[in-house]
Amino acid sequence: MFIQTEATPNPATMKFLPGRPVLESGTLDIQSKEAAAQSPLAIRLFDVANVGGVFFGSDFISVTKTGGDWQQMKPAILGAIMEHYMSGAPLVTGEQPAANADEFFDAEDAETVATIKDLIETRVRPAVAGDGGDITFRGYKEGVVFLNMKGACSGCPSSTATLRHGIQNLLRHFVPEVVEVRPI
Repeated sequence: MFIQTEATPNPATMKFLPGRPVLESGTLDIQSKEAAAQSPLAIRLFDVANVGGVFFGSDFISVTKTGGDWQQMKPAILGAIMEHYMSGAPLVTGEQPAANADEFFDAEDAETVATIKDLIETRVRPAVAGDGGDITFRGYKEGVVFLNMKGACSGCPSSTATLRHGIQNLLRHFVPEVVEVRPI
């Protein structure tokens, strides 16, 4: 098994590509060792010193460190990923929470929200996934779009610029009602 690694715009996060599917649908962001109980692979990864977050995408795993050096951490992370895939264990045990469980917007804004979601899904999420993260719609109120950034995007130094200049400008262009984009 050959696992590729890629740097991300967030220096504290590295992207690992195992060359096979990771999650069949959606994404999963695990920010603590306690929350890792739902995933045998996440448990293994949190056993590596200085691992502070694990994010699963469709074909990649992003690992965020709390300290240490990637040169020393990478072999242990690669070993944990390989052991997991060789074991045949599932990636996730139990049910994943619904992706849109806590969205908020007024019913009269449903058409605007549908356009915003479509733009995020088709134009924004693929680019963000390329950087080892994910971005999801959380809500819309009075012209403000609320988004949740996960994986490499969470805590990334350039995430504010991405939101303000990239995503906000894109949404304003296609949806004139949008006045601002904010992270949750």
